[in-house]
Amino acid sequence: MLGRDLCAVLAQAGEGRVTAADRAALDVTDASAVRAAVAGHDVVVNCAAYTNVDGAESEASRADAVNGHAVALLADACASSGARLLQLSTDYVLPGTSPDPQPEDAPTAPPNAYGRGKLLGERLLAQRLPEAGYVVRTAWLYGEHGGNFVATMLRLAAERPTVDVVDDQHGQPTWTLPLARQLVALGRSAMAGEAPPGVYHGTSSGRTTWHGLARAVFTHAGLDPERVRPTTTAAFPRPAVRPAYSVLAHGRWAAAGVAAQPDWEESLSLALRRPAFQALAARARG
Repeated sequence: MLGRDLCAVLAQAGEGRVTAADRAALDVTDASAVRAAVAGHDVVVNCAAYTNVDGAESEASRADAVNGHAVALLADACASSGARLLQLSTDYVLPGTSPDPQPEDAPTAPPNAYGRGKLLGERLLAQRLPEAGYVVRTAWLYGEHGGNFVATMLRLAAERPTVDVVDDQHGQPTWTLPLARQLVALGRSAMAGEAPPGVYHGTSSGRTTWHGLARAVFTHAGLDPERVRPTTTAAFPRPAVRPAYSVLAHGRWAAAGVAAQPDWEESLSLALRRPAFQALAARARG
């Protein structure tokens, strides 16, 4: 989702010197391949990740190889070539127990193996590339490309009279397109020497629950939101613990001269006008 939107934003911005490497083109766990891929570039954005949160509980070493140790390879390659590295991370590096939006310097305490692997990547980046490493934590991503919660809700709306969605997990639904724009702005600020290295929180403004998001999806798609019924996390046991409160603060963007993202529902309304979501919504409306 994010990689494709990032390429689109770069193209729209007139940036023609872009190398987009998918898994077939680059194994981020291969040191020599990483060095060759990074050479000659000014900014590297690492969207690669092991994203199966539940799978990481039983495949921690595999997840850590991509989410943690590969970041060290990228950081070393960037240090050698003089490139800046923007590393995508997650709200799951935080405990998710605070009742307030978490700032970028909040104490970390991942509740699951996926979060521990991503935190390993953050720490290795800080160690290997302290002056040119940027961590951008994001959460609750959705977009036109690939599987995501918003698309799932629209598909279920076409298949079921009602859907049950948890209402005790709080977060910030984040459309990949505004995040991609934010990453491009951060990369340019970094190249200009204006963005301090370190951690940034790349999520939408505002907050809601998964249930609130699902109702908003139904509403903006022209469907009856009363078809979305609230339930609890306990009703859907999963191998990996999910944090109850994943709301992030966005205070560091001002220092980089980059705007925070819009409110989550404003972004959702715009996203649902995109062709892929329009097609799903039309099918759900029958």
